[in-house]
Amino acid sequence: MKRKVVVLGGGTGSSTLVRGLKEFPVDLTAIVSVCDDGSSTGVLREEFGIPAVGDIRRVLVALSETEPLVMELFNYRFHTKSDLDGHTVGNLLLTASSEITGNLSDGIEALSKVFNLKGKVVPLTEDNVVLMGEMEDGSIVEGEHHITANKKQIKRVFYKEEPIPTIEAVNAIEEAELIVLSMGSLFTSIIPNLICDEIRNAIDRSHGKIMYVCNMVTQPGETEKFKVSDHVNLLNQYLGKHKIDVVIANNGKIDDTMAKRYESLEQKDPVELDQTETERLVDRVICGDYVTVKNNLLRHNVMKLGLDIFGYLLEQK
Repeated sequence: MKRKVVVLGGGTGSSTLVRGLKEFPVDLTAIVSVCDDGSSTGVLREEFGIPAVGDIRRVLVALSETEPLVMELFNYRFHTKSDLDGHTVGNLLLTASSEITGNLSDGIEALSKVFNLKGKVVPLTEDNVVLMGEMEDGSIVEGEHHITANKKQIKRVFYKEEPIPTIEAVNAIEEAELIVLSMGSLFTSIIPNLICDEIRNAIDRSHGKIMYVCNMVTQPGETEKFKVSDHVNLLNQYLGKHKIDVVIANNGKIDDTMAKRYESLEQKDPVELDQTETERLVDRVICGDYVTVKNNLLRHNVMKLGLDIFGYLLEQK
């Protein structure tokens, strides 16, 4: 029987992680936060009153085993002077499917059959949630897009109204043998899953280990000057009784030219692995050279990452 793995996150991080993990014999469920409110997703949320579909689309594409042309079509973004400008075909299809089936979860399931997914994609909630951010100076910012765009340091995030998580998300977590907090924006992709009381309680009820795949670079306004241990400490603040058990962190060298490019253009620096301090916080630190460059962007080597996650899973009784 395949071991049950749940990935919590959203955006590029989760889609990158599951792209590698799907190649291994696991029962994989990706739970995706749905608080994005920018670009095409934001327009569709406002018009149709649905949760964010953009990150859902990315994870669907990553788990799909269909033809490359279909995936290219799903990600195609219109560039026009009409109301279609900025929308992706996938976002429109997810919205239409949700309208036809009556909710986002059923809409995703319907499209999953078309795309032959190697895993399940589950929205955190069916609610049209609004993420709020308290900044370092005490000011409150409403909406994920505005939080990300704000130049001030984020102190904490919370929901405008407490969302009701999907039963599929709660059940998947309770049954999981491994719960993976994916790389990605801590405050706007990972933590939005953990500030939902029922999700945090489900993690506490689960007998599965909690793994965190640490980011390779810091993020302005969120994790400036953060080392690996700082990431762990922050996430543990949002978890319940069950804290992070194992961390996967990069110890590979990021090319100097690439590092300087990230520093100058995006104010992002490589995350330092402070192994001694991190080992004090968790039972296990798995480190390796996960650095790869795709389309001139730093990315994790998804196959090596998937192999190390699967290897850890096999070690557990």
